[in-house]
Amino acid sequence: MKSTLKKLLPFAVVGVISGATTVGGLQYLNHHSDSTDQSYFTKASNVSFAGMNSSAVGDDFVKAAKTTVPAVVTIKNYQSRSASRASEQDMFDFFFGDPFGGRGQQKQKQQAPDNMPSGMGSGVIISPDGYIISNNHVVAGANKLEVVLSNKKSYIATLVGTDPNTDISLLKIEEKGLPFLNFANSDNIEVGQWVLAVGNPLGLNSTVTAGIVSAKGRGIGILGSQGKAANPIESFIQTDAAINPGNSGGALVNTNGDLIGINSAIQSTTGYYQGYGFAVPANLARKIVEDIKKFGIVQRGFLGVTSLDLSNDQLVAAYNKEKKTNYKAGSGVLVTGFGESSGAEDAGLKTGDIITQIDTVPITDFADLSIAVGSKRPGDKVMVTYERNGKPSTTTVTLRDQKGGTSTRTKADLSVTEKIGSDFQSIDDKTKAYYGLNSGIIAKNVIEGGELAKAGIVDGYIITEINGKPVNSQKDVETILNKFSGTVQVKYMDDYGRGYQRGFKMP
Repeated sequence: MKSTLKKLLPFAVVGVISGATTVGGLQYLNHHSDSTDQSYFTKASNVSFAGMNSSAVGDDFVKAAKTTVPAVVTIKNYQSRSASRASEQDMFDFFFGDPFGGRGQQKQKQQAPDNMPSGMGSGVIISPDGYIISNNHVVAGANKLEVVLSNKKSYIATLVGTDPNTDISLLKIEEKGLPFLNFANSDNIEVGQWVLAVGNPLGLNSTVTAGIVSAKGRGIGILGSQGKAANPIESFIQTDAAINPGNSGGALVNTNGDLIGINSAIQSTTGYYQGYGFAVPANLARKIVEDIKKFGIVQRGFLGVTSLDLSNDQLVAAYNKEKKTNYKAGSGVLVTGFGESSGAEDAGLKTGDIITQIDTVPITDFADLSIAVGSKRPGDKVMVTYERNGKPSTTTVTLRDQKGGTSTRTKADLSVTEKIGSDFQSIDDKTKAYYGLNSGIIAKNVIEGGELAKAGIVDGYIITEINGKPVNSQKDVETILNKFSGTVQVKYMDDYGRGYQRGFKMP
């Protein structure tokens, strides 16, 4: 049954109260945060550690730390009381973990005054003119972002763009001649390779920790499990370098001081370091920020398939039970269906095919598939190797966007609902009568960090008016806001039937 599969889908997140990440509650952080270090993009270096003695490795750590620390910054997230809604607070807790227990309980949350940051994280300078990469959850819900350099100099940052599907954000400060880090080629990293994590954990600025790459291509289910990412890409670098709340958005570097990843989460039962940290690979992070800079939005390619991860025996067992099939758990991704305008279907793939390779990249699980395809753009062609009835075949698939297009899009090409970050569902007259409403639509698929989310609206809230006009369908929203510029006024009702009126600026 569907419900059985839904319960099993977040399997990778079992035990993940993920944390090392974000902007946390002030109770975890030191109020006087400074700045810290790190990072820019360029080409990578492949470091060999064969024959290194402990003294040489120690020297490399010193050199890497000196390179990295000046390029890593503190990011302070300020939210108004009205914007500091439960949605963002839950997101903070989710990435932090809940060290006090009581997840799911109605516990009182301390709210920061408007002149104090609601949370703090880290960021990495990736160009001398002030571009900074961080996590999406570090900047979520902010109406002001302050960046503090390692030399204690402070700036108000502009949020250039975010991508909840990879948990990456791009900020900009107005300055020149800044220290920065180069992106390394994260495809070249090896399990066992020495790495350093640099960030601002628990308010301790410019903290450097060392460890090794423990694994590559980890999918832990964190980005999609709360519905924040509609199409998450998870292929994390796992490391045992110590990271904690406040490290989110900070740098994971090799011994040359090149950026190989953006620290994003930890696997922990307490929300604090227990040995496993996860970083977004540099190649994926670089592709996301390049898209945001060039197009204003992320260009994401899709095969156009629904699939089953054969590496997870629980999922396979549940699928077999529901569909009365007999697939065996193992390596690869099973094609279970196709979307509309599917490039994969047009290229000849069929339900029951097992995808084993994209171009030259072996596909052992869904994490491999998501990054191999999701790191490419609409219109790109990929060679897909698959098995059908035990026999291998190869075909060329032209990737498309979610609407079936094969060309890149800019912000100007977005629909109104894409710009404000939500879809809407009409409600029937019976539901309106129950709540005593004359109009209303339900918000769904609200994007974390989107304009509607900044106004305090989450999935399930009922919007009754936009700019003083009643709304009863998604088409009404498109009509009212088409070509509109300026501040949008929204009336809505929360889960408890309480009414609000909030404003946001039309992108």
